[in-house]
Order: sequence, then structure tokens, then C-alpha cells
Amino acid sequence: MWSPLFPVLLLILVLSGSDVVEVEAGAPLKVLGLFPHPGVSHFHFFHPIMRGLAEAGHDVSVVSHFPDKHPAIRYKDYPLSGVDKLTNSVDLKFFEKRTFYSHFLEFFLLNEWGKLACNTTLRSEALQQILKRRPGYFDVIIMEQFNTDCMMGVAHQLQAPIIGLSSCVMMPWHYERMGAPLIPSHVPALFMAQSQDMDFGGRLANWFSTHALNWMYKLISVPAADALVQYKFGHDLPSVGEIAKNTSVFFVNQHYSLSGPKAMPPNVIELGGIHIQKSKPLPADLQRLLDNAEEGVILISWGSMIRANSLSASKRDGIVRAVARLKQQVIWKWENETLPNQPPNMHIMKWLPQRDILCHPNVKVFMSHGGLMGTSEAAYCGVPVVATPMYGDQFVNTAALVQRGMGTILNFEDIGENTVMRALKKALDKKYYDAAKVVSHSYNHRPQQALQTALWWVEHVAHTGGAPLLKPSAVHMSRFVYYSLDCYAVVAVVLGTIIASWVWLIRRCCGSSATGKTKRD
Repeated sequence: MWSPLFPVLLLILVLSGSDVVEVEAGAPLKVLGLFPHPGVSHFHFFHPIMRGLAEAGHDVSVVSHFPDKHPAIRYKDYPLSGVDKLTNSVDLKFFEKRTFYSHFLEFFLLNEWGKLACNTTLRSEALQQILKRRPGYFDVIIMEQFNTDCMMGVAHQLQAPIIGLSSCVMMPWHYERMGAPLIPSHVPALFMAQSQDMDFGGRLANWFSTHALNWMYKLISVPAADALVQYKFGHDLPSVGEIAKNTSVFFVNQHYSLSGPKAMPPNVIELGGIHIQKSKPLPADLQRLLDNAEEGVILISWGSMIRANSLSASKRDGIVRAVARLKQQVIWKWENETLPNQPPNMHIMKWLPQRDILCHPNVKVFMSHGGLMGTSEAAYCGVPVVATPMYGDQFVNTAALVQRGMGTILNFEDIGENTVMRALKKALDKKYYDAAKVVSHSYNHRPQQALQTALWWVEHVAHTGGAPLLKPSAVHMSRFVYYSLDCYAVVAVVLGTIIASWVWLIRRCCGSSATGKTKRD
């Protein structure tokens, strides 16, 4: 029976329902960050996201080797210990001779680091405190996915949606779990010194390395992580390789303007440059040096892990002599108090505010090791780069700089007075400056700031229970099916059968004709 009160009651229900949804969506999230790898350069990508979430009003718990010195109100650290942080020096003598199989050796090094970090984290008091929380306590878990999927076992215990993070370009083993196509003809592997423009030899090497490293990860790293997490949580735990397929969204530290566009599903989000913060005032003496450099400034810095003072005397002296021939002022991140034969236009500093120096208008060239943080800052500020890659993703980053026209490569083994001079003179050419400004424009002009993009996606994943509509069905396909190799196989069999039938018929006909002719003769 209809009543005039029905519309009123319906309106009340609609309004009350919308209020409930709004309260749930606006409530503070409980976010867990799991970062077992003790590399500070990696954490520079993760920390802004976690701190940004806390400043946005969410409750953030972070398991890492790098406690926040001035944490936000809702930011709580659970510090790890027992593993030497990878912030100590890397001796440059290690890179004197690089072979064609060096990237495979680096894989085994990463695998060992992954096992050590996994074992230490699983046994840590920090993780024990986290595991006291009931399943479902956390709304979302954010974790690094790098050289081990060990923390997937922890996420399985806590039963929360997973967001993966990569502080470098995607590894070969990241694509399948996100349902993304692995295209070696177009997308260079992290360990390869290739850009998206590869010749046949480059494509062949990239194809082999990409698939070899992918299978090595499946056959070596995944079983190693399984053994550790199953020892901790029981043998009924699924393989971490399978749990990794539950990753809802993947944040990657890259941007198309620098690394090139890639065919990615919407669950892979580019956040390149998220670590770049607002500029800060430079120290007075450094500000004067930059302002008064009439011919410009060249900055030399090889990151936080590589100590320039471990250079051989011949390479060090080659750089020094080349600098002495330049008109520009040169600032070098140098870890000693003194530098032998230091020319008057060279200024050494143990630490320097790299991003703020690079964005000064008088900086003309950045001489770097090709690390992604420094490369991103050069793209952000629009500064040409002379890159000397030494390990890891530095080679693919350098290749991207060269392909974009804003960088040139100086191989480590080739460092000498004349080679350094030629590389710097080349980078000082105006065409490199123009190319760097083109990249910088695209790098900086985005629909939304990288941090705001990250916060939106974290909240979306939490509020939708893992963003199930984003997950491609391809995640659960075998690669054989994903690339339609089964279809190609059927077509090949059909075509082969047709061709074989025609060949058989032709031979039969020709044979019959020959037999008939023989009988007539």
C-alpha cells in the first residue's frame, strides 16, 4: 500500500547511507610499510610516501633500517638492526674491469643481499611487534619489491591489500605479477646498458638477459624466500611467488619523459621524482660561488654509496688535470679534507645539497654515476649529464639520458684527462642543454604532483579492499597463453598440415605420372 511517507523514508535512507560511506572513506587508514633492504638510496623513494600518508592524517607504521629523525605525529618507526646499511663506501676498484656477464654476477649478489635482509627481518623484534596485530588490522601494506619477495609471507599473515614499490625501473620479474607485457625488443632490462632504441645485437642480448634473469629469479630467489618464510610461518604457506600476484598497485620510480613510454596496465603507477622536495636556501659561501661563476659551474657527484676518494691515482689525476683546463668552476663531492694538485677552479665538499645546486641557473653540466635519484634531479632541473655508470640500474639510466639527447657516457675504465675533457666539452654543447630543458618540461608538467598521486592510490586501494577492478586477468595466465603462443602453435600445426598435405599430393601426382609414363614406354 502506497504511503506519502515513503519518499521521505527513502530520502532518509539514501542520505544516511551516503553519510556512512563518507565517514568510512574519510577515516584514518592504518598503513604498514615493510622495507627490509638496507639501502638508503632506496628508502629515499619510500620515505616521502610514508611520511606524506602520516601528514595526511593516517596511522603509519614503518619497519626499516632508517628511522625518521623528526617523525610526523602519526608516523611510528619499528627500526631494524643486525644488517650493515649499504651506506658505506663502494670501492671503485671493483669496477675497473666489467665483463659481458657482470649483470649475472650482480644478480647473485642481489640474491644474497635479499636472503640476508629477509632472514634478519623475520627474526627481528620490530617484526614481532607488528605480527602481534590481528589479521585485517592494517588497511593496506606498502612494501619494497626488489631482490626478494620475502615480505609477501608477512602480508599473507596480516591479510591486507598490498602495494608494491620499486625504487628503480621494473625488474624482469615484476611484469608478470602485474599482468604487464614483458617486451625485450622495446623495454631494456634494468641491468642492461640499452635504451628503447636497440639494434639487433642489443635486442638479442636484452631478450636473452631479460628472460634468463626472470627465470633465475623464479628458480633461485623465490625458493630461497619460500624456505625462510615457511620456516617462520609454517609449510602450509603458499609460495611467495604466488602471493606476489595479489599486489594491487605497483609504484615505480620512473617517468616516461626520461625512461621512455611503456605499455603498462593502470595498476602500474609512475612516481618518478617523488623524492624531490621544495628547494631550500643554500649555504652563503656556496650561493656566492654559484652566483659569481661567470662561465658556469660543473657539479661532480657519484652518489651516497660510491666514494670518489677510492679512485686510482691515475683516474683522479686525469679528472684534476681536465678540470684545470676548464673555464668553469667545478664542485666535486670529495670525501677527504684535501685533494692532491687541486686547481683553483675546483671546490671539494664532503656533502652537498645536490638538488638545490643542480637547479641553480649557472650549473651547466652534472658529472654523475647515473644513479636514478641524481638522474631524476638532473631531469627535474634540466641539466645535461656526463654519466659514468658502474653497477645496477646506472647503465639503463645512462642509456636513457643518451637516447633523450641530454647526456653522454664516459665509461669508468676510460677515465683520463683527455676523455674527461672531451665528455665535458660535448655536454656543454647547446643541443644538450636544449634537450635537457625539453625533458625537464615534461618531467615537471604533470596532471598531479607525484606525492598526491601516491596518496590518492593508497587511499583508493584501502577503500576498495585492494582495487580488484584494476587487476588484469593476465596475472593468472601462463606466459604461454598470455602471448598467444598456444594460438600460434595451433596455426603453425594447421599450416604445417596443409603444406604437408599439398606436398604429399604433389609428390603422389608426380609419382603417378612418372609411373604411367614408364609403363607406356
